[in-house]
Amino acid sequence: MKKILFLVLFSCSIMNAQTNPAIVNWLRNTTGITGRHYVSGNPTPINDAVLANVQTVQYSANWVYVSTNGIPAYITGPFLDGNPSLATSQNAIFKLPLNPTQNTGTPTPTNGGNIGIFINGVALFDYRDGVAWNATTNALCGGPGNPPCPGGPTATQAWNRDAIPAERAGFDCAKAHPAMGNYHHHQNPSAFNLDLNVLSTICDTYPSDGLYVINPSQHSPLLGFAYDGFPIYGAYGYANTNGTGGITRMKSSYQLRAITTRTTSPTGASVTSGPVVSTTYPLGYFREDYEYVAHTEPDYLDEHNGRFCVTPEYPNGIYCYFATVDANHNSAYPYVVGPTFYGNKTGVKVTSITETTTVYNPSLGVSNFDDTDFKVVIAPNPAQEFIAIQTQMAEKDLKVELIDALGKVVKTSTIVQGSTLTIIETDTIYNGTYFVTISDGNESKSYKIVIKK
Repeated sequence: MKKILFLVLFSCSIMNAQTNPAIVNWLRNTTGITGRHYVSGNPTPINDAVLANVQTVQYSANWVYVSTNGIPAYITGPFLDGNPSLATSQNAIFKLPLNPTQNTGTPTPTNGGNIGIFINGVALFDYRDGVAWNATTNALCGGPGNPPCPGGPTATQAWNRDAIPAERAGFDCAKAHPAMGNYHHHQNPSAFNLDLNVLSTICDTYPSDGLYVINPSQHSPLLGFAYDGFPIYGAYGYANTNGTGGITRMKSSYQLRAITTRTTSPTGASVTSGPVVSTTYPLGYFREDYEYVAHTEPDYLDEHNGRFCVTPEYPNGIYCYFATVDANHNSAYPYVVGPTFYGNKTGVKVTSITETTTVYNPSLGVSNFDDTDFKVVIAPNPAQEFIAIQTQMAEKDLKVELIDALGKVVKTSTIVQGSTLTIIETDTIYNGTYFVTISDGNESKSYKIVIKK
């Protein structure tokens, strides 16, 4: 009887490991990929000696432990707002609940610092950057270069700066930056130059990509998990909560308030005054410039920036957060999670694992490379000096070959796991018709291009 019970429990544990997205969907580094970074003035990336993506995934009955350096496979930096930091190893272990639950009491506000983790091990922050308005001095306070705020960094302030517009000049091509080495995204982790309205030209000189490519015709991939254990998706999902209605953009229910002075909170209560709305402090510069307006349409999200939904990874449905963007694919407040958590925030960063766990074997995972919806964009075509090959998020390394009309491989490159882009220089290649072949080791796809200088 004990043997039978053991086998049943063992089988359930294996089944859980095979099916729970919080265990199987991490981009675990099995090939030794290391990080790369740019420094200002040098458009050639520097290779780092730090492993990228996730190193190990372990799980118990109730928890998953994700060990990571917090370094992505895509190129980080430079950070052109004077930020002296580089993305450095965090040597972190994230502990997340496998069975997340709704918080039926007072919602827990998101906080400064880590509030979640993307599937490549990179940290998620909320909207804030630690800077607020001091009405006594009529100046910004907190954060690098500013005097401390009244009451210290944990005190409640009436007007808190939104990192997305305020720190745009310091984000790299992937829309991220480090805080004392802790590289993180505050927003949708797709590269600036992929937006329909490009707000930053950083990618022109320091090209990188990001975690995924927005595809308006396909459900966005699973991008990560918040500290309450609920999943985070990209910008597009099924229109209806039951998985029907086609693909549509998930919309934030927050909008800018119709104010010219900052004397009241989003609830209408009187608060310590902030700066008047101006070109220096435009609407949207502070988090309190936004108000929540409930919608009945299913493609609008709730006050936490999520909704219950059916997804490819959760066919039975679960509460999901979304990395919201506007119609131009520019990041839309509250960006990912917030300003409060939907669930009970039990996730945390730990220094060690104190319970018995099983190590997840990533070889059991599957790739979607042979999926007919797997999109590849090659540009420019015709090409002159280079071609950029952009795919969806690579779940494992993809080999890229440039082949001439006689079948000879003339250039090779790799789209590494957790990245979406590679560039092949063609300035030394003769004019003619070529083929770009992309392979994951089992399946391959070929695309015709023309080089014409």
